[in-house]
Amino acid sequence: MPDTEALTHAWHIEEREYRRQEERRGRRFAYTSLDPARTALVVIDMVPFFVEANPYTRGIIPNIHMLADRLRTVGGTVAWVLPARTDRTPVGDEFHGPAAAEMFRNAGGTGPLRDRLWHGFTTGADDLVVEKSAPSAFFPGRCPLPELLRERGIDTVLITGTVTNVCCEGSARDAWTLGHRVIMVADANSTGRDQDHNATLRTVYLSFGDVRPTADVLALIAPAGGRWSPEGGTM
Repeated sequence: MPDTEALTHAWHIEEREYRRQEERRGRRFAYTSLDPARTALVVIDMVPFFVEANPYTRGIIPNIHMLADRLRTVGGTVAWVLPARTDRTPVGDEFHGPAAAEMFRNAGGTGPLRDRLWHGFTTGADDLVVEKSAPSAFFPGRCPLPELLRERGIDTVLITGTVTNVCCEGSARDAWTLGHRVIMVADANSTGRDQDHNATLRTVYLSFGDVRPTADVLALIAPAGGRWSPEGGTM
C-alpha cells in the first residue's frame, strides 16, 4: 500500500461514561494539567511491519509527530518502543501456529534500533529508543522503559502507537499499575477496526487513565508559541 493511503478512526466515548466519571470525581478528566518535564510520550510499535499493513496506523503518524515535537520543545521525553526479536516458544507456536508465530517474532526487524522505526520518523538526540519482549512496554522485566522513565522523574505517560487493543492497551494498564498518570491519545493509536479501538478507549477511560485527542494533549503540554510554567499553565 502507498504511504499516502491513510485512515483515521471514528473514535468516541459515550456520554454516559463521561457522566459516570463526573459523578465519581467531580470532573470529566482526572488529569487537568501536566508538567512537561515529568511527561513522556510513549510511541509503541511504529515499525514497518505494522505501519505498512494498516492505513489506520499511517493515519496517526502526523499526530505522533506533533506530540513529539511539542513535548521536546518544552523539555519532555519521547520514548520509542520496538518489538524485540524473541525466542520461539511452544505456547507461541501452539497459539498462533508456527508460521504466524515466526512472523510476529520478527515483526520488529533487525539492525540498529533507530533504523528500525518507520522511515517517516526522526528521533531526537535525547529520545529513548528501547525494545520490549512482551506486548506491554511496562511489564516488569520485559522492557527497560520503566526504569529509564524513573531515572528521568517521569510521572505521566502519553500512550500512542499500535495496536490499540493489544500492546497499547497492555502498556496503559501496566503503566497505571506501576503508578503513572496515564493519558491515552485517542487519535494517535490505531488498530484494524473502529469498534475494537473504541472498546479499548472505554476500558482505559473507566479504569486506567484519561482518553484525550491530540489537540487536547497539545494544549496540556503548551500552546503553540507558549511555554509551560510550574504555577500551572503556559506563558
